[in-house]
Amino acid sequence: MPTPHDQYVRVRGAREHNLRGVDVDVPRDALAVFTGVSGSGKSSLAFGTVYAEAQRRYFESVAPYARRLIHQVGAPKVAEISGLPPAVSLQQRRAAPTSRSSVGTLTNLSNSLRMLFSRAGDYPPGAERLDSDAFSPNTAAGACPECHGLGRVHRTTEELLVPDPSLSVREGAIAAWPGAWQGKNLRDILAALGVDVDLPWRELPAERREWILFTDEQPVVTVHPVRDADRIQRPYQGTYMSARRYVLKTFAESKSPALRAKAERFLTSAPCPLCGGGRLRPEALAVTVAGRTIAELAALPLTELAGLPDGATEAARVLTGDLRSRIAPIVELGLGYLSLNRSTPTLSTGELQRLRLATQLRSGLFGVVYVLDEPSAGLHPADTEALLTVLRRLRDAGNSLFVVEHHMDVVRAADWVVDVGPLAGEHGGRVLHSGPVEGLAQVPGSATARFL
Repeated sequence: MPTPHDQYVRVRGAREHNLRGVDVDVPRDALAVFTGVSGSGKSSLAFGTVYAEAQRRYFESVAPYARRLIHQVGAPKVAEISGLPPAVSLQQRRAAPTSRSSVGTLTNLSNSLRMLFSRAGDYPPGAERLDSDAFSPNTAAGACPECHGLGRVHRTTEELLVPDPSLSVREGAIAAWPGAWQGKNLRDILAALGVDVDLPWRELPAERREWILFTDEQPVVTVHPVRDADRIQRPYQGTYMSARRYVLKTFAESKSPALRAKAERFLTSAPCPLCGGGRLRPEALAVTVAGRTIAELAALPLTELAGLPDGATEAARVLTGDLRSRIAPIVELGLGYLSLNRSTPTLSTGELQRLRLATQLRSGLFGVVYVLDEPSAGLHPADTEALLTVLRRLRDAGNSLFVVEHHMDVVRAADWVVDVGPLAGEHGGRVLHSGPVEGLAQVPGSATARFL
């Protein structure tokens, strides 16, 4: 049984996925690496068992009404885990992609930069000082009214919406319309509005074509569908939506990647004419720091942004110093080439995980287990030592690190190694070694030992 000061996370009878009733003790306040061939069961032990159980225990402490709002995972297949502190997972996986998520929002560096512009920026003569929200493209106070904070506008043309003007509406001239019932519905509404849906598109009056494709009106009309051979369709009230409105709505709101991709085929993208791609209202883009707007600074590589001068006021010096201290661990992890406005969907999973790791250095958390999934993935060999330095700093702050890793430099630097194998799938799932890395060389059948 664990003592109040148990220094080990003790796992008994773990059977998640291919694990074969694994019993293992892993020290706390240490850098412990879980290694083995791909599919051996190391992730099932670290993430599927240890982290999953920590997450389950946390959810049990949450009020029942709040628990309903949280996506929960099932209990792992394990007899017992003792000595387990709260856990934080840094996995190689993405959240739902969004064009508004960026390096700046992920790391909270955007908040620091906005505060710098709000409190210490150079304002035009007579301009009122702006709140920090006015420098965010993700708020109503800051977003450019033309592009809604995206920096680009999407437009469409008759040529894109109607690629073959020799076809009639009934024959599918408006290629941007949806198929099946919804497209037939829009066609029937047009017919009810008095449009000749059997006339070739090019023969329709220009004013009528313009209205069909681009109107913002949404008239409601009674539709009398043609009777099908096998059923009678009743009249109904139909609301018309122009082709442009349908495409823009689908592109902006659809949760279906396929529908969004189809809508995008009918759109052209260009920098916003109002903000020039800066994503903000003109009054925010008129404020500068070191002679540059916030949009210009957000486009700089982090290594350059870290060289921002202190400024003349105490507020500027304090805020600039805070910004530099937040950038430092990101640059240390080999990500200094990124910019704050870099969209997160364009980042690799390794880049995302190292960004999250860098933010943890500022969190002030201690006494937790960080469970990481190959933090060296995509990292240049020259930056491995910097990664290890960051991991050790988290450990020395009073945390435990359980790292699933293949990189031998990380394995050699570990305080403790859990080697799982010997092979993958049904031929794995056993702990071959749990102890200091020096003892791994004596383990027969260990694939990891051959590469030390």
